[in-house]
Amino acid sequence: MTDEEQAKRCAKMLSAIAEPNRIRIIECLRAKSMNVTEIAHALKTEIVNVSHHLSVLRDAGLVEFDKDGRFVVYSLHPKVFHHDTNKATFVDLGWCRVEIPHN
Repeated sequence: MTDEEQAKRCAKMLSAIAEPNRIRIIECLRAKSMNVTEIAHALKTEIVNVSHHLSVLRDAGLVEFDKDGRFVVYSLHPKVFHHDTNKATFVDLGWCRVEIPHN
């Protein structure tokens, strides 16, 4: 049985993923690491909205970031997202693994 802390971590990740714009951001980051401006441009949305969604994803441990000069570059967290093939990405929530087909 999953312990209480693991269940809370998984629920936080699932809650963060369960928003259409965040799913779209994850899809963008599957292809390559990007900064907020690049993601906003790819999604045709406002930078402030992307920034908010990235904050939620970062807080849930789903994305990580590095500074590149004056930009913050985001990528999928490698301990959660695994690219086992070029056709799918797997999300590892600790107790289950979910395949996300590559479009």
